[in-house]
Amino acid sequence: MNDLPAPFTTLAAPHRQDAVIENSEFLAFAERADTPEAALAQLAALRGRYPDATHHPWAYRIGPLYRFSDDGEPGGTAGAPILRAIEGQGVDHVMVVVVRYYGGVKLGTGGLVRAYGGTAAECLRTAPRLEVRPRLPLSVSVPFEHLSALYHLLGTFDTERGEEMYTASGVTLAVQVYPEDADAFAQALRDATRGAGVAEGAESQQG
Repeated sequence: MNDLPAPFTTLAAPHRQDAVIENSEFLAFAERADTPEAALAQLAALRGRYPDATHHPWAYRIGPLYRFSDDGEPGGTAGAPILRAIEGQGVDHVMVVVVRYYGGVKLGTGGLVRAYGGTAAECLRTAPRLEVRPRLPLSVSVPFEHLSALYHLLGTFDTERGEEMYTASGVTLAVQVYPEDADAFAQALRDATRGAGVAEGAESQQG
């Protein structure tokens, strides 16, 4: 079970923060992204919604993965400050895009860093958060006569159910449980099925 990823804090819902700085509009959008593809899809959607904006700098952090872009702003003044804002707010699996409409006043390097980093940080600071605890995948097999006992058990524990596969002798079901519940769940399954039910996991003690 030591191979499970650590719990992390992400965003519970998309969030937006607007700021006007020296006549330029900065619209910060933050959203959960679990893959780089999801993050870039969010970027594409915002480019589509705000096609006439001057710049669309962005950054994402997904575990060890991160990327950022200044999108035409001077190097280091937009994407990197947005990434620092994500890290400074202690959130993960997050994509932030800051859409800028240029207002005719040049902000200078320091001004851009403060504008992009500050708007992104405020957006994340005020966003609703969600604590994500990783679950342990189990493969649960029971004979047909114990199917109702299994369903009752799934309702007793905090589980996520996956796909059911029917075999000649019964049902195999993909289940995800919190690591601290795995042993109790396996024992309860054995008790409820008089030893006929089996719960095996990729991270189980057998490996």
